[in-house]
Amino acid sequence: MRLPYVSDPPATSTPEEADILSKVQARRAPNGLLPLDRALLHSFPVTDGWGAFMGAIRQRTSLTTVIRELVISRVSVLNKAWLEWDVHSAILADGGFSNDALQVARDKNVDVAAKVAEGVLTEAEGAVLKYADAMTKTVTVPDEVFEAVKKHFNYREVVEITTTAAAYNCVSRVLVALDVGEQNR
Repeated sequence: MRLPYVSDPPATSTPEEADILSKVQARRAPNGLLPLDRALLHSFPVTDGWGAFMGAIRQRTSLTTVIRELVISRVSVLNKAWLEWDVHSAILADGGFSNDALQVARDKNVDVAAKVAEGVLTEAEGAVLKYADAMTKTVTVPDEVFEAVKKHFNYREVVEITTTAAAYNCVSRVLVALDVGEQNR
């Protein structure tokens, strides 16, 4: 970590800070604060907004575990956020993603179309992988990539895939810039 982590638990100086800390602790119970929490808690207002937004992305979308975690895992690979990869690739595997498919998700230079043709990925998974790649590498999503995602997902799911990729681009950039977990640089 490029900054010192706050203590666990950190000191609070206002009732609002105590309330924010209580929400984070409740989310993490019974295991305690994560390194990311201990970095973000240098700013209680940022931590509060982060928790609300990421809670919606992680727990309130209609996406399947595989699609959500595929997006998150792919973004983590592209941005070299290895702490994030370790956490989310395990959830992806627990959700039923095969070891071969995990290797595809981890390969930055993979031929996605070939892996779909081989049956390693479904068409929908391949479309999501290309979409996450475009959002992460160039921000602009080519029309054909967007249309492929839209072919497999309804409007709500398209918005949720998009916001998940955007959110985890934010997460990975914080993890890498601050070297949270000491394995991202």
